[in-house]
Amino acid sequence: MTAVRDAEPADLKPLAHLWWTGWRDGHEGLLPDALKRLRTLESFEDRMAAALPKVRTLGPVGAPLGFHLLKDDELYQFYLAAEARGTGAAAVLMADAEARLAQAGVATAWLACAIGNARAARFYEKSGWTMARIETVPTETSEGLFPLEVWRYEKHLAG
Repeated sequence: MTAVRDAEPADLKPLAHLWWTGWRDGHEGLLPDALKRLRTLESFEDRMAAALPKVRTLGPVGAPLGFHLLKDDELYQFYLAAEARGTGAAAVLMADAEARLAQAGVATAWLACAIGNARAARFYEKSGWTMARIETVPTETSEGLFPLEVWRYEKHLAG
């Protein structure tokens, strides 16, 4: 299994495409049309360009298989390419995310999961995360914040 590494400039476009594809795959039929209209490939490229210095990925440079992005005590984004599912890559990526959160002093981490995204929920639960509640989070879009009701998952990491 490839080691997790910092994202590099050559990863930008492939990571944005992976994110866009994964977002569409994981959220099809689950999210409001108003949000789906704002989630263009270009919007993912813009968001990835801004986030790239904080992104951790695995796979060859220029051909990433997945990534995570942390934001304070939140596992803010976690995506895996379809071709990497079932390979153990997700567990490796999750271990890296959790280790980095713990190293930052986070005792309890959280993540937002689209309500109805059963595949993601199963993975999070298998990884030791617990569904804490349903809550509304302000989701970033090109037109400002979009309130979205999500499943909030939490995991105790340290302390």
